[in-house]
Amino acid sequence: MLIGVMADTHDRLPQIVRALAEFQRRGITTVIHAGDICSPFAAKLLAGFDGTLHVIYGNNDGEHEGLRQVLPQIHDAPMHLELGGCNILVHHYIGWCDRGDVDRADVVIGGHSHELVNELRDGKLYLNPGECCGWLADRSTVAVLDTSAPSAEIVELELG
Repeated sequence: MLIGVMADTHDRLPQIVRALAEFQRRGITTVIHAGDICSPFAAKLLAGFDGTLHVIYGNNDGEHEGLRQVLPQIHDAPMHLELGGCNILVHHYIGWCDRGDVDRADVVIGGHSHELVNELRDGKLYLNPGECCGWLADRSTVAVLDTSAPSAEIVELELG
């Protein structure tokens, strides 16, 4: 199963549109957002995704109620998912994960640092898709998770 993974969109609407279009182009019907959408107006773009969307709050998502009105499925971390035969742990920051949660996961997804992580450690895939927004690194990235391996491809998006 292929899953789109994004984090740290920080209200940069053109990059959210590009990310969702890339996932759609690849036929991806499930997307995980690991936090820091920021505002309800940006969440509306995510809500328009034609597929399944799993979303958690990040530390910059201050308007919880407004975000929940647009994305009723959003919730606090940690989030545990079973997708494509894979146990996935989603937290806004990998460093905040509880050891017990990590132990039962095949894949650990986070964001927060805006730094790419795509590595196997102790038989688990640790994945931070980097910043979709491109504000800090002047680079916009998302990931495509393949649950069969598990492995991930980092996808660079055009900035605009």
